[in-house]
Amino acid sequence: MSVKSSISLTEQQDAFARSLVENGRYSSLSSVLQQGLELLRQKTETEAAETEALRELIQRRLNGPMLSDDAMAEAVDDMIERKRRALRVET
Repeated sequence: MSVKSSISLTEQQDAFARSLVENGRYSSLSSVLQQGLELLRQKTETEAAETEALRELIQRRLNGPMLSDDAMAEAVDDMIERKRRALRVET
């Protein structure tokens, strides 16, 4: 279902949205704005999920066994090395 709504855009926003339509990337200004809102919704949901995951991780760490400074440094170094290998980053 579609809902009609009136919005205000800056001149730069309007020009950008119209250029996307003129270049054939979107069929209408409405499509541009719908896609923008969908991306914002996804970003907001992702941030909320990440924040909750971080809260849970912090709580588990607070409730769990503590690592020594050396053990934590080694764990962090191992994690960085795994990420470098996964992303094929040269050191």
